[in-house]
Amino acid sequence: MPRTALDSTPPDLTGRLIVITGANSGLGLGLTERFAAAGAEIVMAVRNREKGERAAEGVRGRNPDANLRLLDCDLADLGSVRAAAQALVDEGRAVDILINNAGIMAVPERRETADGFELQFGSNHLGPFALTGLLMPALQKAQAARVVSTSSIVARIGRWQWSNLNAERRYSAWGAYALSKLANLAFARELQRRSDLGGWGVTSIAAHPGGTSTNLQITGPRDGKPVGGAMQRRMDQVMQSVDEGIRPALVAAASPLAEPGGYYGPNGTFEIRGAAAPAWVPPAARDAAALVRLWEESERLTGVRYAEFAETVSR
Repeated sequence: MPRTALDSTPPDLTGRLIVITGANSGLGLGLTERFAAAGAEIVMAVRNREKGERAAEGVRGRNPDANLRLLDCDLADLGSVRAAAQALVDEGRAVDILINNAGIMAVPERRETADGFELQFGSNHLGPFALTGLLMPALQKAQAARVVSTSSIVARIGRWQWSNLNAERRYSAWGAYALSKLANLAFARELQRRSDLGGWGVTSIAAHPGGTSTNLQITGPRDGKPVGGAMQRRMDQVMQSVDEGIRPALVAAASPLAEPGGYYGPNGTFEIRGAAAPAWVPPAARDAAALVRLWEESERLTGVRYAEFAETVSR
């Protein structure tokens, strides 16, 4: 039986600053469109500036009033992450909402980030972990800052591989992806716990898009090869559109009904399709000791220690 749906219509966001990673395509572009239409100023954090400029032009073509700007940010390069975060912090403005959306899926062969991490764990988890920590001063300037982490239904099959986080001993394309998506969900939950304990004043929420047809299916398991013919028709039958897939993230980012530390996804069978609703949290993401261990490992690997950036704030 479908779970109770939540209204995913964004409220008026005039004057709010939203940072969206991977904003040039797929879910990120869909979120950019919706939040720009709601009046927010959008920082489109992108790896490829040329693609980002084309995407921004498209949004402005459909909405001339859209308030957009680009920020160079490659989540597979911690140097790029640090530079992007510093540029925003130096502006002295509040970041109201950070949406960690960008990711890569099921890369056929093991590859590494600029810092030597397995590509999926590095860019899907360690990059966003570092970006969020480095942006804490800007997030804490907001009255009610939110951080949204994009997980996946594949997180259900994710397994903690403490001795093989970087897949140096063995590599499985889907195993590494599932681990990175489990890490996204675990990070969101642990961030909320630490924000509560430390009085950081930041709300952390996770969301997943169910089965949504985006360019992940091209850039990941197909290694850039386009989908077509019968495969595309099958995907269209099974998967949601981007407009449908962004609904859980819209709730997580802007709904007054979203719970701190919550997790949202589609409310249909197996959470593949449907309206936004609370999602099922797999046991591995409810393991308190594992969440602490992941956090400590992430700080060690990235060199980003939240205590250096986060302060206790009063509201």
